[in-house]
Amino acid sequence: MHKSIVLLTALAWLSGCAVGPDYQPVEPEAPERFLEAPQAPGNADEQRFWAGFDDPMLAGLIRQTLDANRDLRGALARYQRAEALLRGSRAEQLPNVGVSASAAEQHLADVERTPPGAGDDRVELYQAAAGLSWELDLFGRLRRASEARRAELGAAGADLAALQVALVGQLATSYFELRGLQQQLLVARSNVDNQRQSLEIVRSRVGAGRGTAFDEVRAVSQLEATRAVIPDLQAAVRARMFRIAVLTGQNPAALVDELAPPAPLPESLPVIPVGSPGEVLRRRPDIRAAERRLAAASARIGVATADLFPSFSLDALIGSVASDSGDLFSAGAETRRVALGVDWTFLDFGRVRSRIDAADADSQAALANYEQTVLLALEETETQLVRYARSRERSERLSAATDAAGEAAELARTRYRQGFIGFFEVLAAKQELIDTRDALIESRTAETLAMVNIYRALAGAPGDATPIASAND
Repeated sequence: MHKSIVLLTALAWLSGCAVGPDYQPVEPEAPERFLEAPQAPGNADEQRFWAGFDDPMLAGLIRQTLDANRDLRGALARYQRAEALLRGSRAEQLPNVGVSASAAEQHLADVERTPPGAGDDRVELYQAAAGLSWELDLFGRLRRASEARRAELGAAGADLAALQVALVGQLATSYFELRGLQQQLLVARSNVDNQRQSLEIVRSRVGAGRGTAFDEVRAVSQLEATRAVIPDLQAAVRARMFRIAVLTGQNPAALVDELAPPAPLPESLPVIPVGSPGEVLRRRPDIRAAERRLAAASARIGVATADLFPSFSLDALIGSVASDSGDLFSAGAETRRVALGVDWTFLDFGRVRSRIDAADADSQAALANYEQTVLLALEETETQLVRYARSRERSERLSAATDAAGEAAELARTRYRQGFIGFFEVLAAKQELIDTRDALIESRTAETLAMVNIYRALAGAPGDATPIASAND
């Protein structure tokens, strides 16, 4: 008996065998290059990338988001939970050692004495013992379970990193949308002032007999139409302020006063060195999370497969039992027990096989999810790169169009004062200027947001050697 226990114990320590498939990390398939990518020398880390917008308020809001966002706190708690579960699974592979002690007194009935009616009717019993129980993981069930927990911890860490990148992107998006809307609001208010002045000119010309009531009505109509745009812009501005405050972990109205002064959109944008598609895929935390979940699903196949084999456990106890407390730990009071347990349910193979099949299906689903995540990442990056390139072209053309429209509106106003054209032509020229100004602001906002979306698609700025969150996977 003792030799068998020693042999099984040695096997438990020395055996590296674990049933189920050994996971082999998968490498994503990626093209050699992206179709369209901005060129930039060297690397760009997080700090230099956001500093490239030259906006200290934006940088401060990003830091506050990373420090206080409630969604991030929840993701961090989920990461800590996965870490605790991993520690627990590792502890299950170790012997469980405990100590116990008891003191009991019992009054015996006549029939409980030997012989009946004889002897003392009072019995005392004192016990003290140390016990050990240990599941001998011969077929790797516990090791596979620990492997799965370790992979889940890696996935939780990658989820945390992905959420950080997403929240920073959301913050920057809301911030630049706010600045773009504020610029549109300034343009709308400026147009209201200009159109009010134009209306006064028209009325003076009508009073002097040089204009018509039709000109006056058209001027009033354009003025009121421009005024009607302002409430919607004001509501959109406030909505962006509320969103920024919540992203930074504050009440919606907390930043209204701070963000109220209008600020321009950035004059120039930082350009990220994109790198190859393979580098992007290796950097993206959502792909790391999908890969780690695939590893966890593979390990759980081994956990289910181990149930096909017997489970061995070793129990040992050493202690002292005495009827008098003073006799505890004396030579005659010593007690020992060593037991080898075997648990193997022969008739449960059908259920075990079904669990193995289910675990294998989960692994296939995790593989499909991983492959789909890779494809979506490539699609997102290609889409954002082409949108950025086209938005730059559009902004350049709208800038030239705005300059020309401004010159045309000024010429129309001058010629109207001189009486060479009617007020209808002036209104048309001014409306064209309004439209091109709004379109230019929208395009410059879209160009800025496209760069932010590239940052999100690349999972941060390349060259950042210290990720915000990491996991030991």
